[in-house]
Amino acid sequence: MQRNRFVIGLVGCATAAVAVGAVGTHLLSGTQSTTGLDERSAVRVNGYPALAKNIAEGRIQSRYHPLPWVGDRLKGVSCPTGLKAVAGATITCRGERSDGRSVEIPVSVVKATPSSVTWKFER
Repeated sequence: MQRNRFVIGLVGCATAAVAVGAVGTHLLSGTQSTTGLDERSAVRVNGYPALAKNIAEGRIQSRYHPLPWVGDRLKGVSCPTGLKAVAGATITCRGERSDGRSVEIPVSVVKATPSSVTWKFER
């Protein structure tokens, strides 16, 4: 009886650890962000308010490889321009992997308001 309780407890703890790890990975590996458009983060692209390219580059680089088992480590990210704050707008940024290979990173606007932009990138 005592041995069965120990095994059940051990299996329960292992299951809980896996669940916590899965939830943590999901939360940390998200590629969608909502960014406020203020004097530090906003520029204009073709007459539209836009997220400054350096804000997008920094966020992509920091979230592209949040955990060792999610995504590739990037040495740098470069976007061609700011991301227009218009739903459906897209740009393609480029990243450089630690082995020197280049990777294209599609970026798109999910939702935009006059004061913020919700955007995501693909791994």
